Amino acid sequence: MVAAFGFGVGVAKTIGKGVVSPEVLSLWFVLVVLLGAIVWTYVCTILGLPISVSHSLVGGIIEAGLIKGGVKVLMMKSIIKIAIFIVLSPLIGFFLGIFFSIVTTWTFRRWSPWRVDRLFRAGQLLSSALFSLGHGANDAQKTMGIMVMVLVASGWQQGFNVPLWVILSCHVAIAMGTLIGGWRVVKTMGMRVTKLIPVSEFCAETAAAASIIGSSLGGIPVSTTHTITGGIIGVGSLRRLSAVKWRVAGNIAVA
Repeated sequence: MVAAFGFGVGVAKTIGKGVVSPEVLSLWFVLVVLLGAIVWTYVCTILGLPISVSHSLVGGIIEAGLIKGGVKVLMMKSIIKIAIFIVLSPLIGFFLGIFFSIVTTWTFRRWSPWRVDRLFRAGQLLSSALFSLGHGANDAQKTMGIMVMVLVASGWQQGFNVPLWVILSCHVAIAMGTLIGGWRVVKTMGMRVTKLIPVSEFCAETAAAASIIGSSLGGIPVSTTHTITGGIIGVGSLRRLSAVKWRVAGNIAVA
């Protein structure tokens, strides 16, 4: 919820007016984009596959724009930037995960495993909060962008400013969704990619949070899922390459 009051609405504006030209927007356009993204998200959630809801949404907007107006309605500069960060955000999470793991290992190398474990069980509350903040700063804004699309397409407002009630409703929704769960995906991220302990969880979450918050400040929609996956793979592979279940990681990448 706190992310509503400190990160602007750059990502929302990118989704709302930075992927396709506003001239093609209509209520039917927004409906088919949402239906495509929702069906794909729920299928993958049932299967326990962590996917990028963000990129599903962007893909739906691009395809609907192509069908309705052709290539000329696509905002290629923004689309290329989003495409680059599809690759960059998990890589940044990966390398930051390795970096934070090295820093914590050297910093606490003289501590007993029990003391380190106890410290990072508490520290993980902070890193989880930071990652959640990044989730609100990026993912919640994508829904804001869709809602503003509806407001513009239906003639309720001119321009792509994001009303306060839209900001607050999207943050309430994403907070409620986090509470409700998606426990198969939680199990995949927490147990199936690699074995995590509190210190490695802290490093992966902090790495992902740094990457996502940085992208949000730049107004770039990124995949929180792929970024945290990159962080988890980074801390796991630092221990040893075989510690990562690469088949699971590959399934996430394919999806």
